[in-house]
Amino acid sequence: MSLTEINFDGIVGPSHNYAGLSLGNIASASHKGDPSYPRAAALQGLEKMRGNLARLGHQGFLLPLPRPNTALTETLAYDGTEAAQLRAAPWSASSMWTANAATVSPAPDTKDGKCHLTPANLVTMLHRAQEWPDTKRMLEVAFGNRDHFTVHDIAPMTFGDEGAANHMRLCEGHGSAGVEVFVYGRPGGKFPARQHEQASRLVARAHGLDPARTVFVEQNPAAIEAGAFHNDVVSVANERVLFTHAEAFADQQGAYDAIRAAFPSLEVVEVPSDAVSIEEAIRTYLFNAQLVSQPDGTMALIVPEECRESASVWAYCERMMAGNGPIKHIIPVDVRQSMANGGGPACLRLRVVCDPSTVDPRFLLNEATADTIAGILSHYWPEQIDPADIGSETLAKTVITARAALLAALDLAQLG
Repeated sequence: MSLTEINFDGIVGPSHNYAGLSLGNIASASHKGDPSYPRAAALQGLEKMRGNLARLGHQGFLLPLPRPNTALTETLAYDGTEAAQLRAAPWSASSMWTANAATVSPAPDTKDGKCHLTPANLVTMLHRAQEWPDTKRMLEVAFGNRDHFTVHDIAPMTFGDEGAANHMRLCEGHGSAGVEVFVYGRPGGKFPARQHEQASRLVARAHGLDPARTVFVEQNPAAIEAGAFHNDVVSVANERVLFTHAEAFADQQGAYDAIRAAFPSLEVVEVPSDAVSIEEAIRTYLFNAQLVSQPDGTMALIVPEECRESASVWAYCERMMAGNGPIKHIIPVDVRQSMANGGGPACLRLRVVCDPSTVDPRFLLNEATADTIAGILSHYWPEQIDPADIGSETLAKTVITARAALLAALDLAQLG
């Protein structure tokens, strides 16, 4: 097999809105009640995918889930008197952030030599806990080759699991055996710690990972309270490199030592707090970036435009590019609609190391498919959704029709 890393980005759904449903996500909370622009959001995400397809040679995508979720609406028995969050939850387009779709362990890391995927249960947040059944169904289609992939059931919902947003992998090359790092939080703080240690350990065992090449690290509670609701808001890894804020982990040096014990080649690029404060790192999503290996062997960091607009963050980025470190290129992208709801470039993608020929080709992007998707988005996706629109029959028809058109165009009506 020829193993490579493929980023599977979520296509932003037609019900994309700002209901402020995510406790601890400062961007989401601060834009609560604003009008949203689903068409612009989806086209921004597609443009990012096109850029990575040209840059890296491979790009995948995952689809919006069915919305509004009538089963959840019926379960909630909403009668108009409850909090607006109950009305909005069945309409959430949060599955666009596929970093939370699953945890992925590539074949070189697992006991049986298959790529393992465990859908995240996302139990901590109501609007996200509804996702996993449809996510699992989609993963079973996209990665349905049983000779190469195993799609697991979720971790028990007693233990919160947020997927790849709290998981990193270090390796000499994507196709070689790696060390997998699971980052968890501890409960009791101002905001919920969404990734439980028990869930991380359950996933690692289910995937058949070598305990000697598996590391469990606690996230800094202060970072969670500052708004780093997932580890990927303060850290990102690629091959030998860990790019991280100095306040990412509860025991920063202890985390480095534990990872280095399993992976001696570790190269840490730590951003000090006096260069970029934890608050500014979270506001700009400097670390919620895609750290990727380009075909020429250099590493690039794909960051949101907000990084270029921050004096301290961009000054650090320029110093990093001019230095002798491993990250040679900084590439800003416009994902403002996603950013306003608390998700940067890394939130929008799930990394899967595999042979592209083993993936259902309907989930792999090429320029023709990108053009098809762009046409559907431009024609069917709502231009704007106002808070008062959520729950209306008119919007429901628009959203359902839009998703059905996308599925039909991609020959994926089976996921309807």
